[in-house]
Amino acid sequence: MTLNVALYGPRGAVWRPGWAMTERGRGAIHQEARQLLIGPSSLSWEDDVLVIRLRETTTPVPAPIRGEIRLHPQALIPRQFAIGGVGRHVWRPIAPRARVEVALSRPGLRWSGDGYFDTNGGDSPLERAFSDWTWSRAHRRRDTLIFYDVGPEDGDGVHLSLRIGQDGAVEEVAPPPFHSLPQTFWRMPRRVRGEAAHPPRLRKTLEDAPFYSRSMLEASLWGEPSAIVHETLSASRLRSAFVKALLPYRMPRRVG
Repeated sequence: MTLNVALYGPRGAVWRPGWAMTERGRGAIHQEARQLLIGPSSLSWEDDVLVIRLRETTTPVPAPIRGEIRLHPQALIPRQFAIGGVGRHVWRPIAPRARVEVALSRPGLRWSGDGYFDTNGGDSPLERAFSDWTWSRAHRRRDTLIFYDVGPEDGDGVHLSLRIGQDGAVEEVAPPPFHSLPQTFWRMPRRVRGEAAHPPRLRKTLEDAPFYSRSMLEASLWGEPSAIVHETLSASRLRSAFVKALLPYRMPRRVG
């Protein structure tokens, strides 16, 4: 199990505060009803606030990440969605919208803003279950739009198009068409849903890996300007020997 922390600098900046994603063995994991310990870091529900306490080390250049993140959900979603694949896999948008407060002592950073919290789970690793998936989330004034398209190797895929209100009410809506974005440095294809007349525009590529990309987009969705977070994962690439040889440089493993 791992806790991934990714910190980004401003557009065009060479400085990168840090990336941490250390895999921990079973002996370093402890779970209770309202708390999960992952090595030296933890996630705890304190009343209705999710508190994440970070004690991680960046890779490949070691540097400490220390501090606290507090996530205040606007609403909690009890519903989960089957996303298919080989083995039983589910996805749950626990808090489609939340206020997030970040206070780090190392590096010295502090800010607050909109956030999001979801979870995936299944009986088999992602790279064995799917060929690829693409996901995007758009925060609007009164709701959040989420598009989740999964392409398993053993079927036609799962296509979720959801509008979630401030009260947590989930409505399935007709999915808008796909648009193609520029490929990444690693030639990862990027497709995203958006209005036919207003294709989403790429603002910034946040993560560019051989099998994964994360991007910031902007678009007009049902007539409202929206900021979009977009992710693409290629499980077939993740299975390749070349990518597996690269993973330890970004995802070191610790037994305890």
